[in-house]
Amino acid sequence: MATDSMEIDDALYSRQRYVLGDTAMQKMAQSHVFLSGMGGLGVEIAKNVVLAGIKALTIHDTKQCQTWDLGTNFFIWEEDLKNQRNRAEAVVHRIAELNPYVHVASSTVPLEESTDLSFLRQYQCVILTEARLSLQKVINNFCRSQHPPIKFISSDIYGIWSRLFCDLGDEFEVLDATGEDPKEVFISNITQSDPGIVTCLENRPHKLETGQSVTFREVNGMSSLNGTTHQITVVSPYSFSIGNTSTLKPYLHGGIAVQRKMPKTFHFESLEKQLRNPRYLTADFSKPEVPLQVHAAMLALDRFHTSRRRLPNIGCLQDAQELLKLTEAVSETLESKPEVDEDIVKWLSWTARGFLAPLAAAVGGIASQEVLKAVTGKFSPLQQWLYVDAIDIVEYSEQTNCEEFLPRGDRYDALRACIGDTLCQKLHHLNVFLVGCGAIGCEMLKNFALLGIGIGPEKGKVTITDPDLIEKSNLNRQFLFRPHHIQKPKSVTAAAAALSINPQLKIEPHLNKVCPATENIYGDKFYSTQDVIVMALDNVEARRYIDSRCVANLRPLLDSGTMGTKGHTEVIVPHLTESYNSHRDPPEEEIPFCTLKSFPAFIEHTIQWARDKFESMFSHKPSLFNKFWQTYSSAEEVLQRIEFGESLEGCYQVIKSLSRRPRTWSQCVELARIKFEKYFNHKALQLLHSFPLDTRLKDGSLFWQSPKRPPSPVQFELNDPLHISFILSSAKLFAAVHCIPITEKDLSEEAIQKILSEVTVKEFIPSNKIVQTDETARKPDQIPVSSEDERYAMTQLKKIICSGEATKSDLQMAPLLFEKDDDTNGHIDFITAASNLRARMYNIEPADRLKTKRIAGKIIPAIATSTAAVSGLVALELIKIIGGHPYEAYKNCFLNLAIPIIIFTETAEVRKTDIRNGITFTIWDSWAVYGKEDFTLSNFISAVKEKYGIEPTMVVQGVKMLYVPVMPGHAKRLKLMMHKLVKPSADKKYVDLTVSFAPENDGDEDLPGPPVRYYFCKGDN
Repeated sequence: MATDSMEIDDALYSRQRYVLGDTAMQKMAQSHVFLSGMGGLGVEIAKNVVLAGIKALTIHDTKQCQTWDLGTNFFIWEEDLKNQRNRAEAVVHRIAELNPYVHVASSTVPLEESTDLSFLRQYQCVILTEARLSLQKVINNFCRSQHPPIKFISSDIYGIWSRLFCDLGDEFEVLDATGEDPKEVFISNITQSDPGIVTCLENRPHKLETGQSVTFREVNGMSSLNGTTHQITVVSPYSFSIGNTSTLKPYLHGGIAVQRKMPKTFHFESLEKQLRNPRYLTADFSKPEVPLQVHAAMLALDRFHTSRRRLPNIGCLQDAQELLKLTEAVSETLESKPEVDEDIVKWLSWTARGFLAPLAAAVGGIASQEVLKAVTGKFSPLQQWLYVDAIDIVEYSEQTNCEEFLPRGDRYDALRACIGDTLCQKLHHLNVFLVGCGAIGCEMLKNFALLGIGIGPEKGKVTITDPDLIEKSNLNRQFLFRPHHIQKPKSVTAAAAALSINPQLKIEPHLNKVCPATENIYGDKFYSTQDVIVMALDNVEARRYIDSRCVANLRPLLDSGTMGTKGHTEVIVPHLTESYNSHRDPPEEEIPFCTLKSFPAFIEHTIQWARDKFESMFSHKPSLFNKFWQTYSSAEEVLQRIEFGESLEGCYQVIKSLSRRPRTWSQCVELARIKFEKYFNHKALQLLHSFPLDTRLKDGSLFWQSPKRPPSPVQFELNDPLHISFILSSAKLFAAVHCIPITEKDLSEEAIQKILSEVTVKEFIPSNKIVQTDETARKPDQIPVSSEDERYAMTQLKKIICSGEATKSDLQMAPLLFEKDDDTNGHIDFITAASNLRARMYNIEPADRLKTKRIAGKIIPAIATSTAAVSGLVALELIKIIGGHPYEAYKNCFLNLAIPIIIFTETAEVRKTDIRNGITFTIWDSWAVYGKEDFTLSNFISAVKEKYGIEPTMVVQGVKMLYVPVMPGHAKRLKLMMHKLVKPSADKKYVDLTVSFAPENDGDEDLPGPPVRYYFCKGDN
């Protein structure tokens, strides 16, 4: 982002722009931030805010790099220890490399209570980490005294405990509290009453909340409402009140209520006040009392630090007792006087010297989002405290011997102080399979490197795979990549970057997808060697597939994902939890075919229509054209076959394309002009011919009423930029498909106007074609070709051959593959112009190029803050898995950093299915039957009964029914040998079958059973 012109580098920031919006991005690009403390938490915050694109960051630290830092700070390397560098000076250049648009400077001057703080006036936000409370209070008071106040944020990690505090001044105005798109509500009725009740269309809940505001437009009858804004009160999911409408004209039909984003003011108190009576965000509602208990214990920890000039010694019972007394004293000074929890105090005392890197990643992501809120006024800020802990890791651990936690003089001492040496060793000897090296994948690799996962001398390895290459838009979130890595493989590059964080790491990068086609690589044998599978994917189908492989191979699985500021984590543990496939999100709602084709109501409809037109004209039809001419070698052969009465699939469409094929740039422009008339003029005239404006339905209501919008024909105008944009973008794409060269002169305004002035456009002739109005009707697969069409095709083909326009080059096109991120290819230009012209035709609010690109390209909004947060939370769950923790220890998380909410919940406990007679199974159970060469289906059924005590009545292989008693001929199959029935490939040692059992009562459904793995020979498992 070039701050002098304030232009946003879309190639770099495109995914983040959809999260923050351009106004917030531009505010960020003018902001100066000061960050003190370059430990593991400070560097996390620095990484995230620099990736986001602030103008300048000053990092401050007075400490020298130590061995300890290698396991907490991913930008401190062994060379920094040898050269005895200051921590800020060691990392400044590595942080600066993350974003060329951000100026990063370092400072090493002492920052104390007596320091002259006037230098802070140049900053809009000050962040403190690793600072004593007394210093935090002094700096917070200074920040509050400025006009406008400097935004203040402080955060700390003490072992397995963390806290975050925000003070954005007495009054902090937010223009957009949620970041959600404004809701649009189609209206079916408005009463003449006090208050007036607005009812929305059937089956379309408004999803508004009391206190929100809406602006009305397109209301007929009660038209004085149009353009006015009203605060609403929710009456029901389908209605809301807006105040007195009794004096207005009666409502007739139509109308849309659009949610209006109103500014919201947040009020903050100083750190000093908040210490006594904290206002905090509750993250775990199963333990609502914990935040206050941790608050008291951390205040006591600061008192301990002040009096002893050190933190409590690791595992020291005497220090823990002293901290407990201090906590009890502190609790009495707080307004709420929280009960003291001895376990919290003990583990805070034992681990306070330690540092848990994944916890820093999670809190650092959250804190970074608060920094961005502070400098942009976008999203609701944290009020005012957040406490996140990892006590579940140690609470359920069997290792409580203090020797376990003592330092050994290596890079893992900070980690060891938190989780003990036994867990550290288990991490070192772990085999992990990471699928995906995008934003979450990069963050996960950083966590793995800091935790020392897979460094064991005999056992332990990280295997990663990703088939993608690095693109510029990745650099905004995937922090292991730099500009010189563009077009290099993600997995190989990420592996090398992870080794720079921890050279002890054993890592093997692959370039494969994980799917049925790669089961020769990632088969049962591979999964059996892996201890944990971690998914860092962005599509549901791949997640479902990997989940099924983990269930089949009894492997724990960790999943996470983000969408903008929202994120989720899910932990799946064999025999304890349900799997990813146990729950299904509702399918994405499809836009009805008739809506897309004739009756759009929203800009999303016109964008999808334009996207479909792109696919049809520039990709699908050219591909079919090429395929046809690969099947038939010449036009003469095709003509001969048609004349002999042969019906050739796709022939009519191909000959039509050949006869209309442009051969010059002028013809491309002419074709674009003809398409303009067809799509934006004739289409509207035809619809109004089929359904005049006064058309009424059987019940007497108007056909053209909300949500149906009557179209208005668009008259082509040479001086309308949108019209010319459609012509130019369409013509360029036609030229690309038909391999027609273009010069700069061809694109000049003069040249285009000359061509357009000579184009003859056919007059509109109405047809009697039936317009589809049924919303349940689907797009027809193929439009039938009439005999008249076939005769026309034959005539056209003869003309083409006679004119010599059926050469080898004429019988080939260059289909376009839609690419959203290449601004030079004109794909988004065409879709934007086509969509907005259609929107104009239907009186729909148009969308700018950025919004069009997001919707047409199905781009998932993304930002580094939420990515860092979820990856840290996943890594915490990984530690619990390798510790063999019980079900109660695991937590799933949903977060939305915009609001902000962070909710930890228990995982879904695995369900048991009863078959009968006490025989049960879960998704993690599978039965095994070992056969031999002459094993029959009858033998298989008997073997199941003998081994598991229940006889199957149905056997299925995938979708193939092997044995269903009521099916004709199936009884004979009982004597058939299994290998003939299932037909395995030569290298296959087993087959997975599904069995079910007869119900206890006639008429009931068959009882399901677990999967049964049938081995062809006894020694095959």
